[in-house]
Amino acid sequence: MGTVHAKADYGDSMGEVGGAGLFEFEEPLEMDDEPISKPTIKLNGVRVIVPEIVFAQARVDRVHVDGLNRTKDDIIRSTVDELFHATDFEDVILRAHKVRRALDAMGCFRDIGVFIDVSSGPDATPEGLEVTFQVRELSRIVGGINTTVSENEGNLVLGVKMPNVLGRGERLQAEYSMGYRSSSNFSVAATKPFPHKPLVPVISTSLYQQNHEYPWSGYKLLDRGLLLDVAFKTSPATRHNVQWEGLVRDTSVLSKTTSFKVRESSGPQMKSILRHIVCVDHRDEPIFPTRGSWVQFTSELAGLGGGVASLKTELHAQANATLLDDVVLQLTGALGVLHDVFGTEIPDHFYLGGPTTLRGFSQRGVGPHLDGQATGGRVYWAGGLHVFAPLPFQAARSGLGALFRSHVFLNAGCLAMPEGAGLAGLEALRAARVSCGAGVCVRLGRAARLELNYAVPLRAQQHDVHSAGLQFGVGANFL
Repeated sequence: MGTVHAKADYGDSMGEVGGAGLFEFEEPLEMDDEPISKPTIKLNGVRVIVPEIVFAQARVDRVHVDGLNRTKDDIIRSTVDELFHATDFEDVILRAHKVRRALDAMGCFRDIGVFIDVSSGPDATPEGLEVTFQVRELSRIVGGINTTVSENEGNLVLGVKMPNVLGRGERLQAEYSMGYRSSSNFSVAATKPFPHKPLVPVISTSLYQQNHEYPWSGYKLLDRGLLLDVAFKTSPATRHNVQWEGLVRDTSVLSKTTSFKVRESSGPQMKSILRHIVCVDHRDEPIFPTRGSWVQFTSELAGLGGGVASLKTELHAQANATLLDDVVLQLTGALGVLHDVFGTEIPDHFYLGGPTTLRGFSQRGVGPHLDGQATGGRVYWAGGLHVFAPLPFQAARSGLGALFRSHVFLNAGCLAMPEGAGLAGLEALRAARVSCGAGVCVRLGRAARLELNYAVPLRAQQHDVHSAGLQFGVGANFL
């Protein structure tokens, strides 16, 4: 097979701790899980040192990994073992790149360089090659500041993590976030990956506290809970999350004008949830995709302990196609059903409306309201037709202009609280709301986008709260 040499570069690692300090700020790694395709492979970071003779046949005699300190040898050996199955020089290049990406995905290293040279020494074969990976491990403690978005609210997140704690990719992480509406979250999480097991599972557990205010419904929510998550893949594009969540929820009144219906839901409540999320993503990118589809199905069963028992399912879907040069047609859809057994309150309901869902309406502005406050529904559907194109300027296709898109949309949807069962209960879903408009979208990194639209509601119901005119929205997922 060959030989794997793992070398510890103590001089570099000691300099890292002593010179740069134990605490170091660092940007997160961007990981790409898509399969490698030969016609589009990018060999960034791979350096080949061979004579002018090109080998038709080649094999890997030895693999060196320089720069290891805390990372265990067994996980490195199982990762680079694929190189010993190479049959020709091109195959060596492709497998070296694949191993480099696998090492990067472990979350243990900051820099990874690859060098390929002719094999030498007493055990060298005529067609033998030596592959050397030069790695630089992450600091023992890494801190960072970033932003997240939730229900059209921006949050500042302060995080500290300890990567590669036990030498096999384990990670401890603590985060504190604060939003501009007095919402705050705190969580402590531990993650253990199994990169060489079938389905590539990742096990994580989180202890959290979340504090949110919902002025559109007149209440604030304090959640304290424990989340256990097992993530795995059944294909390169299909990801599953099986979760158990136990929480203590405390709902309180936000102001004196809160309706009596919302006041009835206030107080502490225990809840136990078993959840399964499956996501199939074939898009070329998540923010401004030009082709491909995305489907996410979530099913929840509450009632295995606690004071709430319900069955909740939700489906989100998106399809993209390029019509002309950089002009993209996008279809979106969403559907949700909540079946109450006992104990379901207003915080468990679905809500619709706002700049990230049904544009042209206020946040949570669609569906049942009481005293001007949204009480939500148990069934909803929504859809959207969008056309994205570059801005009509000469410099809009490169540089800073490439972050912007012009946007034309048509939205429709309905949220209801059916009183009856069967077809009679679904009659309320025929009261569709419709809106249209146009605006500008801006990409915010690889995780979110910003929209500024002029929206016009075309059809609304009497109790809806519509918001014609300019709407500003920021989020990761838009309808």
